[in-house]
Amino acid sequence: MSAPDLFDGNLPAPVVRRPLLELKGVSKSFESGAQRLLVLESVDLRVEENEFVCIVGPSGCGKTSLLKIVAGLEPPDRGSVLYKGRPVHGVNPDTALIFQSYSLLPWLDVRDNVELPLEARGVPLEERRRRAAVFIDKVGLDGYEEAYPRELSAGMKQRVVLARAFAVEPELLCMDEPFSGLDVLTAANLREEVTQLWQDESMPLNAILMVTHMIEEAVLLADRVVVFSSRPGRVVSEVRIDLPRPRNRRDEKFSEYADQIFSLIV
Repeated sequence: MSAPDLFDGNLPAPVVRRPLLELKGVSKSFESGAQRLLVLESVDLRVEENEFVCIVGPSGCGKTSLLKIVAGLEPPDRGSVLYKGRPVHGVNPDTALIFQSYSLLPWLDVRDNVELPLEARGVPLEERRRRAAVFIDKVGLDGYEEAYPRELSAGMKQRVVLARAFAVEPELLCMDEPFSGLDVLTAANLREEVTQLWQDESMPLNAILMVTHMIEEAVLLADRVVVFSSRPGRVVSEVRIDLPRPRNRRDEKFSEYADQIFSLIV
């Protein structure tokens, strides 16, 4: 009997991913008194299409600076940033960045806070209202359009921030410890909702790059975890998380991944 033809069309085609984002040899330093402080050194990093990547590492290793460089808010001192193979110069309109702080304007209500970046991009009023309504609903804030930040809980404020980020319809969403200031239950709910929105095929969102100081959170969310060294930040290792979603913290393999990542942080 002849060997079966492995390429007879009965097997699914392999998934081919292309890099959405590439950082090559990126270094960054800042002035600190009379000296210059090197925070990132020769960082090579890529985020592929349809990928959720988490960055973990010690405090002060340049993770936040890296996100700003990715979004085009800070230029690297050395190295290059490529988006879909093209060099990034200035703010990348295909990205959105969520900081640790809520950064909501207290004199604007929920709707106006969500519309603010759209207005800055010159989006017409009617389209701004449409997008704001869609994403306010998607993050569970329908009915709170006219509420002000002072009237919202921490979890609701973070939902406004998420709606604002999603409203610009980014392909790449960058997040800097977005759930660290929330209670355990609210953080768990928001993680699940962000994952669902990322997996929603009707959304333009393609990939997520998130900084977290919680190793378990990284294993819970990421397809791949990138481990940084202490300052200056360098890529120490990468760990691909081969677990189906939704993930179970009690799974033995989950604990093995968490232990492996912890052992890599220096």
